[in-house]
Amino acid sequence: MSETNTVSRRQFCAGACQAASGATLATLFAACGGGASSPTSPSGMASALGVVAGRFASSRVQVTVAGSALAAVGGAVLVESTAGVFLLARTSESAFAAVEAVCTHEGCTITGADSAAYVCPCHGSRYNRSGQVLAGPARASLRQYITTFTDGVVTIAL
Repeated sequence: MSETNTVSRRQFCAGACQAASGATLATLFAACGGGASSPTSPSGMASALGVVAGRFASSRVQVTVAGSALAAVGGAVLVESTAGVFLLARTSESAFAAVEAVCTHEGCTITGADSAAYVCPCHGSRYNRSGQVLAGPARASLRQYITTFTDGVVTIAL
């Protein structure tokens, strides 16, 4: 007498959905995984920005400059806060430029820069420190925020 393994329609559909989901995730990770095929600058790899914590309170994000790349003019960082992620660059001794760190092309978080340009790790869009598109595929600029600088702390007004 031979045994037969029977699979219910529900079990079959559940297994097929799991397999399809796994294949889709594998494809997405391979396409956007930040590996060797990630976009780079014309001169090589975009450098990862330093990450600093921003303190969110009263519709503002505050960032301490000391001890970060923001201590020098031209320095830039990725600011993480409960209000969102921002790209913050020091443009002069007393001025800073803050923009949204979410690429306008497909919503990837911009984490790198090369010289004076922010570079999206997913598809290579490039933005200047003011958030304007230098090279696509993004077409829209990054959202800009007003900043103030007092006593070594940059405040980003939301």
